[in-house]
Amino acid sequence: MTSLLSRLLRSLNPLFAIRRPPTSAPAHRCLATAAASSNADDSAAAAEMDETIYVKRPGSTAATRDQTSVTMPMSFMTGSIVGKRFYKEVTTRMADDGNGWTVMLDYRTLKTPSKRPLKLQSLALAKAIAAEWDCQQTDGIRPFTMPLMKLACTALERVPLTRAKIFENLMSKFHQDLVFCRSPSDSDLTIGVHERQKEKIDPILDWVQSEFGFKPVVYTSFFGGKQDDCLAKAIEHVLKETNDFELTAIDAMAASAHSLVIPLGIFRGRLGIEEAIELIRLEEDLQVDKWGLVEGGHDVDIADLKVQISSATVLLGLSKLT
Repeated sequence: MTSLLSRLLRSLNPLFAIRRPPTSAPAHRCLATAAASSNADDSAAAAEMDETIYVKRPGSTAATRDQTSVTMPMSFMTGSIVGKRFYKEVTTRMADDGNGWTVMLDYRTLKTPSKRPLKLQSLALAKAIAAEWDCQQTDGIRPFTMPLMKLACTALERVPLTRAKIFENLMSKFHQDLVFCRSPSDSDLTIGVHERQKEKIDPILDWVQSEFGFKPVVYTSFFGGKQDDCLAKAIEHVLKETNDFELTAIDAMAASAHSLVIPLGIFRGRLGIEEAIELIRLEEDLQVDKWGLVEGGHDVDIADLKVQISSATVLLGLSKLT
């Protein structure tokens, strides 16, 4: 997955060389909810909708847009393999209403797991998601190698319905933010960590004060502390001003980082991917330097963190491009 994301990042300039569909392609191509069943085998396959990708046959006689389309099953969001690669070419095209872009698998237009059109406002993001689909192997489609697709589906389907809950969840954890917690300086076991935190995290705390107008409270208690209500309100105001894709990226990064300040630093351009990962892993990396890396443990955690932070950051950047 990390390799795929690295290839995706390297291909951003110039934008992905995904070919558009030929102009002779029918304008009515789109996705459908299930495969047309003309025999008993098709009917049996239709009963397994949660585990199978369904594709309308090109020769279907019905004249609706849903005749040539594909809908991702709900298992797409869980990470399991959802079926063999059933397409050869991946392209992008403008949405039928001229507002946004869609991804095409051969003659089929993608829909989200809940059968909504995967319509993206940015051509760059559409091409990035197309690149994820183009990298799938013939033996199986692996959703866990398509982080941008998963984030886009979340932004289109879940976030619009749960924005208030997301705000509440993020703000409830804000006072225990990673960057506010400081190791004690009066212990031989933690003095090294304390000094490293001062070096790396204090500049971020200074940025928080200049950006939002209130100085953060640093604490050493295991149970956390309490930030100024005015600072919390300023942070919440920023969250409420985000669009669904921005909020999706911030929420995803906050879950991986155990911090809201670090995602906001990326969102506001104060932090880059590598610097953010260094801050998140600061204490654990010091422990690894001292005691060594556990293969199959630390290395897997690091790779997963890089994917989560990088993909959300890429989503932020590409969703702003035209």
